[in-house]
Amino acid sequence: MIDLRPVGYVIGWLVAAFGVSMIAPLLADLTLHAERQMVFAYTAIVTTLAGAAMVLSCANADVRSLTIQQSFLFACGIWVVFPLFGAAPFVLGEPGAGVIDALFESMSALTTTGGTVFNHLETLPPGTLLWRGQMQWFGGLGIVVVAIVFLPTLKVGGMQFFRSEAFDTLGKILPRATEIALSLTSIYLLTTVGCIAGYLWTGMTPFDALVHAFATVSTGGMANYDASFGQFGAGAQYVCIVFMLLAALPFVRYIQLVAGSARPLLTDSQVHAFFALIGVFVLALVWRLTAEGVMGPLEATRHALFNVVSIITGTGFATVDYGGWGSFAVTLFFVLGLIGGCSGSTACSVKVFRYQLLISAVAAEVRRLHSPNRVILPRYQGRPVDDETMSSVMAFFMLFYLSLGVLTVLLVLLGLEPLTAISAAATALANVGPGLGPEIGPAGNFSGLNDAAKALLTVAMLLGRLELLSVLVILTPAFWRA
Repeated sequence: MIDLRPVGYVIGWLVAAFGVSMIAPLLADLTLHAERQMVFAYTAIVTTLAGAAMVLSCANADVRSLTIQQSFLFACGIWVVFPLFGAAPFVLGEPGAGVIDALFESMSALTTTGGTVFNHLETLPPGTLLWRGQMQWFGGLGIVVVAIVFLPTLKVGGMQFFRSEAFDTLGKILPRATEIALSLTSIYLLTTVGCIAGYLWTGMTPFDALVHAFATVSTGGMANYDASFGQFGAGAQYVCIVFMLLAALPFVRYIQLVAGSARPLLTDSQVHAFFALIGVFVLALVWRLTAEGVMGPLEATRHALFNVVSIITGTGFATVDYGGWGSFAVTLFFVLGLIGGCSGSTACSVKVFRYQLLISAVAAEVRRLHSPNRVILPRYQGRPVDDETMSSVMAFFMLFYLSLGVLTVLLVLLGLEPLTAISAAATALANVGPGLGPEIGPAGNFSGLNDAAKALLTVAMLLGRLELLSVLVILTPAFWRA
């Protein structure tokens, strides 16, 4: 029988801290005299007390280490419990959302997906907007910690390949998680402060700079305006590009950089591939936009660069409705959303390194066909990739694209148009944000979907953020018998 007390104890402390953080949106509402000013006071009290109750009920737990089963439950549990409490202010306060809409919004923020069901964002109280931003920021930091500390140890989707350089946590997950989380939080905070300063320099109001910095560094992409980042000028857009790129790089490289070693960052092959992909997609879009006379070279470069970076990092900000750029651009953006950023970053989707491993495996197989008597192993950054890691990567690819197909069929059966269905499934599973088409594209949102579709996409966001296998494993009977 799995002892759930260590999991409940740690999650309880985190939930209590989550409740205390609701004081910030409360103060924003009180300062700016918003309606329903005390909503965040009530939800803060309830959330903090609920977390404290969990801690007290599990106080006799041994939290010096977690078993593999407990680690899986912890990684999944925080992304199940937090959205429930995070949704409460949306139901009790503005915009007075229904339960399904509130859960969708909360899950979207905490998984840094960035899709929204709220309309007329400019009219929402400052506390509500700040709370959306805070949840994205917490979610971004949380997924970096999970990706660096837990997923390599749990051998999810090939992440075990990075165990040695993402610190050895086997058998001592919680003590090392605390140590690593402190280092990551310092870097994450510094990046956020730099982003806020950049936005202030371009003329953003302090409140907009704060909320959009939260959404940028977390690659969440929830803006304060229906026009998304089209609300701001070119200067703010270029600042946003820089920090979206920084957020999509491996955070472990920043820790190594601070320690005085720049070489790992400069020689990381997934970083090289990431920037190469951006360059190719931007050049292709600029060529297409200028050739068709949609806009001039400078404007085309800015919009193409911003939106390509936004989608490949999974941020989901938009400066224009790129759905109107034609089928060529729409296809490129769909492909970009299924690539993603680097491992161990706040970025989402499949991740660049998995495609690199897939290509390496195919190349090795071709060489084996040429020379059947040779022992040829796939390699990544000069290191051979073992069969266990490669099998894990292949399992992830199969599960991801199988899930994408099943989700698309289910959404079509729920009444969505095929383009809307496949792009909604992709954007939820890959945690990208906007979909394609007039309804859920960059000029729209998810508010028009029926509740069943929203509920299904809420589950898909959870699956995607935890890289599918983390959730699937706890649903098997063998997991609970171990």
